[in-house]
Amino acid sequence: MRDFLLEEAKMMKYIESKARSVAEFYGYKEIMTPVVESYDLLATKAGEEVRLRMFAFKDLGGRMVALRPEFTPSIARVVATTLRNEPKPYRLFCLGSLYRYDEPQRGRYREFWQSDFELVGSDKPEADAEILMLTNSLMNGAGLKKCLFKVGHVGVLRGVLSEERLDDKVQSAVLQLMDKKQYEDAFGLVKDSGASERCLAVLRSLVELKGCNAFEVVGNVKKCVEGYEKAVVAAENLNRILKLVVESGCEIDTSVEAGFARGLEYYTGMIFEVYVPELDVALSGGGRYDKLVELFGGEPTPAVGVANGIDRIMLAMQEQKVIPKEAEEKRVVIIPIGDGTKAEALRISRELKNASIVVEFEVMGRKMAKALEDADRRNIGYAVIVGKKELDEGKVVLKDLKKREQTTLKIAKLAQAIKS
Repeated sequence: MRDFLLEEAKMMKYIESKARSVAEFYGYKEIMTPVVESYDLLATKAGEEVRLRMFAFKDLGGRMVALRPEFTPSIARVVATTLRNEPKPYRLFCLGSLYRYDEPQRGRYREFWQSDFELVGSDKPEADAEILMLTNSLMNGAGLKKCLFKVGHVGVLRGVLSEERLDDKVQSAVLQLMDKKQYEDAFGLVKDSGASERCLAVLRSLVELKGCNAFEVVGNVKKCVEGYEKAVVAAENLNRILKLVVESGCEIDTSVEAGFARGLEYYTGMIFEVYVPELDVALSGGGRYDKLVELFGGEPTPAVGVANGIDRIMLAMQEQKVIPKEAEEKRVVIIPIGDGTKAEALRISRELKNASIVVEFEVMGRKMAKALEDADRRNIGYAVIVGKKELDEGKVVLKDLKKREQTTLKIAKLAQAIKS
């Protein structure tokens, strides 16, 4: 768990602002859920890897609770209860800190930050396409280059396994192993569970089916799983999603991987992760989960969503040397000369703030030269020097620290002069 200081904190807030902007333009409404939730809620369909890494404990009432390791279960709970009578679809947005007991390494920490988007109530491929396009908008907004979307479909793998009559628990265990790329262990478990030799051959072929020619790969997947009806339907669903994205004109670099699985058990359809060449951890990940809401007592409700790693996006921006494109901020330091000018200098400071100008007041008692030197070092654009002689005439000195120019002007015209 880390401190974010100065520039890093500024960059984190910048990425958060981009996430909020995407939420606004796509029509997603923010909700805020608790950091501490019922352990059973968070553990439901989380996957063994996540369950083992949750910060879980008993509260003073003897209840088993945990720090949230992700947003989706909390959102599913809200949908199943508080929002159940609201008109669908729900477009929901969350932003905050999450917790997993990982071994700290580059891009992986025990406290991490995410923006989460969930589109709840639609089982149509256009909903999946929207989540892909929304994620791409955030990556573009952050200024990242060469983002690659790794895309798969859990329904292909589960379709094959379910038609071989493997129960859900075994299927989840197989997908967990495939997520860790422990393919031989996964295939061994499939074989031990009584699956056919053809099933094993198909799974081995699916793991090898990958590439950036998305529609060619999907076509090969359909041929590979021929005879497994549910898997064929899933492959066609992925084809329709990707076709919608392409035909919309949205340019996303995509690699389809038929053997791709994610660690969370609740996924039922399209899944994806986003990478940049400089990092080996995903910046974003998400997919379709059509059965989670009803586990919490709600009606059967289809849903698709994505979680974007705020701190990982920051790391990617640092690696790619992306400088945040912020609106230029007019920053001013007010420097009173002598004790008799301080009250008036504070009044001027307040008026400039009311005019939406960022103002710092010299509170260290430094001489003017030292105060100007400090302002220059901290990249402040302007200094307002409040001297008794100028005040007697209703004026101050405005110094442009970038151009090294200064002028004496009426206090009433100060804010306008700085803004212009």
